[in-house]
Amino acid sequence: MIWKILLGLYMALITVLAFTIPIGFIPGLGERARIIFLHVPSAWLSVIAFFVSMLYGIKYLNSRDIVNDIKSSASAEIGFLFCFVTTVTGSIWAKFNWGSFWNWDPRETSIFVLLLIYGAYFVLRSAIDIEERKATLSAVYSIIAFVTVPFFIFIMPRIMPGLHPGSKGDPEGAGPVVSFKMDPNMRILFFASLIGFTLVYFWVFKIRTKAEVLKIQIENKIYTEAEKNV
Repeated sequence: MIWKILLGLYMALITVLAFTIPIGFIPGLGERARIIFLHVPSAWLSVIAFFVSMLYGIKYLNSRDIVNDIKSSASAEIGFLFCFVTTVTGSIWAKFNWGSFWNWDPRETSIFVLLLIYGAYFVLRSAIDIEERKATLSAVYSIIAFVTVPFFIFIMPRIMPGLHPGSKGDPEGAGPVVSFKMDPNMRILFFASLIGFTLVYFWVFKIRTKAEVLKIQIENKIYTEAEKNV
């Protein structure tokens, strides 16, 4: 319980500092640079969550343990959520920086495609009633889906010209985040935000997994008791 309170206070502090701490702004962005403390960690967690989903998908195929399927699905859910947050925060930033919420920039397009890919993952799970078949197909899909993540997150936005920092032809090169062109205050807060978001992910992942395992245990208990009463 104590570590949860500490994590809440830590994230609250990060949030306050993100909007108040004096920082040397990235040229051309000004106050809009503060979105980095939310937008980039959200994208980072999407990659982490999708990677963990793939790992537990592989574990399920090796063990056929339903808990591994639950963990794979739970991590995919969190990844999808943070991928959505990344899209929304990016769109808000685009409105103030480029004048429109959506510009079909390679970075915007790639994150949208990832939403479609993992949205299809949940459609697949909801369309299959047999648990073992659902878990098997979901595991295979999670592995194939993650193969696309590095391309859409790290490669495509950098090999195509676009508006987003770090695109091909960007005079700043890889972009202010990748090249760490931030002043000390901004850099420290940025990494502190990454750590905080990562801890939140593992906390939510643990809660989501426990909830699903408990749900299955209750359902199995009810089913067993019903059989006894027949």
